[in-house]
Amino acid sequence: MRPSVEKDLTSQLQDRIRAAAVDAEPLAVVGQGTKSFLGRDVEATSLAVAEHAGILTYEPKELVVTARCGTPLADIEAALAEAGQMLAFEPPHFANADGAAATLGGTIAAGLSGPARPYQGSARDLVLGVRVLTGRGEVLRFGGEVMKNVAGYDVSRLMVGALGTLGVLLDVSLKVLPAPAVTRTQVLECDEKGALERMSAWSAKPLPLTATCFDGERLWIRLSGAAQGVEEAVERIGGEAVEPGAAARFWRDELREQQHPFFAGDLPLWRLSLPQSAPRPALEGVMLIEWGGGQRWLRSADAPEQVRAEVAKLGGHATLFRGGDRSGEVFHPLPAHLMQLHRRVKSAFDPHGILNPGRLYPSL
Repeated sequence: MRPSVEKDLTSQLQDRIRAAAVDAEPLAVVGQGTKSFLGRDVEATSLAVAEHAGILTYEPKELVVTARCGTPLADIEAALAEAGQMLAFEPPHFANADGAAATLGGTIAAGLSGPARPYQGSARDLVLGVRVLTGRGEVLRFGGEVMKNVAGYDVSRLMVGALGTLGVLLDVSLKVLPAPAVTRTQVLECDEKGALERMSAWSAKPLPLTATCFDGERLWIRLSGAAQGVEEAVERIGGEAVEPGAAARFWRDELREQQHPFFAGDLPLWRLSLPQSAPRPALEGVMLIEWGGGQRWLRSADAPEQVRAEVAKLGGHATLFRGGDRSGEVFHPLPAHLMQLHRRVKSAFDPHGILNPGRLYPSL
């Protein structure tokens, strides 16, 4: 299957980057801007890539789709749905108030995954290959359209979550999965400690879990797969069944798209990555927990240094996801040896430092 191709801007983008490299002109890579809140503020000339769009190939039997970076994520998901397939990592869209739609390039550059991430894989896990435009203006291809075709370093996955600091994503190939035959959502009344204990215990059992979330009052559990396996898991877990429409709205709109009341307000929103069984950090504020306890969202007025220190004590790291001071450190500071490695990788792909400079860290 080969859907119609919309527009290929490779040559124009290549010329623009080469000119910027000569003048050492910083460029801010921009699709539709739905992930512009991520990372540090960047002062640079916009490099618009949203019109570089179109699904290039989609082979349902091979479970692979390849599309240009400006392709709307919704278009890809619609094409997959027609064949009974899906993007297993459930990427958030974060559509703008003006209706701007998320693109494939921004989704992969941000490296964000939705509620299914611990159970079905992350964005990085499902990227098979990329075509990328470096800071030198070179077009490079890494990976391909099958799982085992790469020798050496898997550079394509290095681009996931790099926020455009290593290169402009031109095309991306993704592994897709069949949509589950049956999905059920259950809710249990419990406290935070009980929720963490249950999620930890369930993760060690062969249950068809595809999402979990503790919203401060109730533990939500999503089970997906073959009908018999799902029904047996429902009996085992218990709880109250949630109507399918309400369940879909919770996982998609309230959690994935962060429309739950928890995400509203002016306090900084922190994304905490912690061991699933870790206790609650000694921090003020309210918390929402997902990914079996591995991802915890925190609304807190505590100082950034305090947040990071308390999370580090528990073996985790903290990212200032929304709000707060975007000119300082947004991502968890790296040890000196890792920062040195990051700089070397950045220099290899973008020796002039013109692509999204400072978006990840001040010196990158």
